[in-house]
Amino acid sequence: MAGRRRGAAARRRRTARPAASAAGGVALVLMVVSRPVVWPYLAGAVALGALGAAGWWLWRTDRLARGRDRRWRHEEAVRAGHRTLAEVDAMTGTEFEELVAGLCRRDGCTEVRRVGGANDNGADVVGRLPDGRTMVIQCKRYAPSSTIASREVRDLLGAKVHFGADLAVFVTTTRFSRPSERFALQHGILAVHRDHLGLWNNGVRLLSLSEVNGRGQGDSRHRTRWKQAYGK
Repeated sequence: MAGRRRGAAARRRRTARPAASAAGGVALVLMVVSRPVVWPYLAGAVALGALGAAGWWLWRTDRLARGRDRRWRHEEAVRAGHRTLAEVDAMTGTEFEELVAGLCRRDGCTEVRRVGGANDNGADVVGRLPDGRTMVIQCKRYAPSSTIASREVRDLLGAKVHFGADLAVFVTTTRFSRPSERFALQHGILAVHRDHLGLWNNGVRLLSLSEVNGRGQGDSRHRTRWKQAYGK
């Protein structure tokens, strides 16, 4: 019985070999016969793949180059417009407003113009942020020993409504009182005090300061050192 089974299996293998050879031969004949039809499609697919890879490489190279160029231009703008805080303290109010407008332009803001002066409706600089939102800025170049009171921040809130701005920014060379700081946070006003102004002036972008809004003025020990340094 076992011998008969082995014999049947051997016969099947012998039968399968010619069948497989025949199938391979038929496939080879079909490839040779259909080559004029198939090869153009294969060549086209290979060409398209190569073009796609080349296009992706060019796009990535251009993106990296543009990124390096933007960083270089930003660094150059920071160096060209850099002022120490001591120099800022010596500016006139108009010069300070121009400085703030220049920092906005450096950061990619558009339609930036200084509107401070008589009948300025509580705004000194207006423009558009890089993301397209409108902004209104109040600039106060006070002595470092001064403090921004709540009423001044409330005036900026009125200017935001008057100009229909999406964001209100208060920039000062001094610090905010605790009530004025709380008012700014409650009403979505970006409060740029002296320390944050120093960061902005040194290259940090304006919108990055929103991440630390309401912070950086320190605790009671910091305020004591502040008073010792600036005489109040």
